[in-house]
Amino acid sequence: MRLLILGGTRFLGRALGQAALERGHKLSLFNRGQSNPDLFPQAEHLRGSRGTDISTLNSGEWDAVIDTCGYFPRVVRESAGLLAGRIDRYIFISSLSVYANFSKAGTGENGPLASMPDPTIEEITEETYGPLKALCEQAAETALPGRTLVVRPGLIVGPHDPTDRFTYWPYRAARGGEVLAPGRPQRAVQYIDVRDLADWLIQMVETRKTGIYNANGPAGQCTMGELLETCRSSSGADARFTWVSEQFLLEKQVGPWIELPLWIPESDPMMAGFFSFASGKAIREGLTFRPVEATVRDTLQWTRTWPDDHTWQAGLTAEKENELLSAWRSR
Repeated sequence: MRLLILGGTRFLGRALGQAALERGHKLSLFNRGQSNPDLFPQAEHLRGSRGTDISTLNSGEWDAVIDTCGYFPRVVRESAGLLAGRIDRYIFISSLSVYANFSKAGTGENGPLASMPDPTIEEITEETYGPLKALCEQAAETALPGRTLVVRPGLIVGPHDPTDRFTYWPYRAARGGEVLAPGRPQRAVQYIDVRDLADWLIQMVETRKTGIYNANGPAGQCTMGELLETCRSSSGADARFTWVSEQFLLEKQVGPWIELPLWIPESDPMMAGFFSFASGKAIREGLTFRPVEATVRDTLQWTRTWPDDHTWQAGLTAEKENELLSAWRSR
């Protein structure tokens, strides 16, 4: 098949490109050429910028286009409209953030979607990200009615993740010593390995699937305690986990999700279903999941290629972690 990836050299796009090439597809990539420009030399590289210059897409035909970097409906409308007559299907990578709220467990693809008063806003914030993604989904479907595949992943993890929202834990456990662990060890967490998502997406393209799919790890598959124990065993370090109550963390104004990855306060009723989205529809279409040990091991191995001055995008600093642990012990 002839596949075009909008993006294609960072994280999910990178994994999609790798999966496509491994399965023998002819690959084209459209991006600015700023991130990993030498990746996939066997692919066709089309240079341009979403929203400002997509003229290199004025010619060419593909069986499917995978849009990994559409955040504003105007931009998605432009690319989908330009390509509609020269492609068979448009695959849009959306997000579970499109749902109106996370208060109920088991939200499926028919859950109510988030909205915003002014749909022309082009600024990504915590409040606008989900509604904008929902509008992007609609823009793609309007341009190619009945020919779109919309995939809504949860937290995507694994090697080459630029966000550090999962990577913090394997790396921190490998450092050893006393580790601040948030909330209850029995608290469920939900995520998906980028390689599992990419492999499944390429299979969906090959079988010409359309429609909307949640794509996240099975609800209840893993707890925070199990994840951290796997991080410890995979690294072989002497990490010792001290479980700190969420009330204490909130009192100390520790930021959920980013400052302390994978932690969402259970006391927030509006987030009660955040780690329990339903992905049964995707699983019935072949989505599978590698063991957590493999994701942790490979993520940790990837961190060992980092430069010494790696700038963390998420996670507690060592200084703040020590301060919090000291305050917890002396409370």
